[in-house]
Amino acid sequence: MRHTLPLAPQFYVTAPQPCPYLPGRMERKLFTALQGEGAQRLNDKLSKQGFRRSQNVLYRPSCTDCAACLSARIDVAAFVPSRSQRRTQRRNAGLERRATSPWATEEQYALFRTYLESRHATGGMADMDVFEFAAMVEETPIRTRVVEYVDKVTDELAAVCLTDVLDDGVSMVYSFFDPARARDSLGTHVILDHIDIARESGLPHVYLGYWVPGSDKMGYKAGFSGLEVYVGGAWERMRDPEDYSAQAHPFSNDPIAEQVADIVLPDGLPLRPSRG
Repeated sequence: MRHTLPLAPQFYVTAPQPCPYLPGRMERKLFTALQGEGAQRLNDKLSKQGFRRSQNVLYRPSCTDCAACLSARIDVAAFVPSRSQRRTQRRNAGLERRATSPWATEEQYALFRTYLESRHATGGMADMDVFEFAAMVEETPIRTRVVEYVDKVTDELAAVCLTDVLDDGVSMVYSFFDPARARDSLGTHVILDHIDIARESGLPHVYLGYWVPGSDKMGYKAGFSGLEVYVGGAWERMRDPEDYSAQAHPFSNDPIAEQVADIVLPDGLPLRPSRG
């Protein structure tokens, strides 16, 4: 029997679960499958509308309690490193960038486990085994690279970033690093290097995922100049972080039907209504 993929993306909503960023809140996601010949175009288009990729799924927060999670990206042309960021670049001059195809290795997984146990021991990925890690890295229907940062002297792996290549930038899907090198600010270094990657590739943006006002976990993103956030259906230059506190109000989110109706798809891909 022949099976064909649907021509139009279908949108679904997850069941509520505890928010990992704001205590006492419940999280819900709007998502669609990323598949077929139009996967790259769909990822490009929806990334510009606040969606993120996880394997073969595109998702965006769609919570009933608030709209605090704001997609964030850096305008490469507007970015100017701070003194602290320049020091971070100098401290990590001994690292070499190696970009490869999306293929998981035992060395990557060992570093990933060390990172989780140090930084996110109780997080949602804490129980991820080597097969699930391989799926996270390798199950991608679009242009994806694994960017490794290796010590030039010891050849030891210091940091890794799973990176998507979009038509208007690079998207940092997930990154992790050696927690024993905390003084080196490797997380910041990886972002700074992706700004260089985008600039070298002639791409205008670096997509960082979500910035959440009021969340200490996400506060570091506001420290990058040229930061833009996706608010009310449009990108805007980051203002004072305190200006976005209203996004956490229970009445700040549009009904799910309106959210889906406002999604703009690539030409030739009609929209299908959401499903619970």
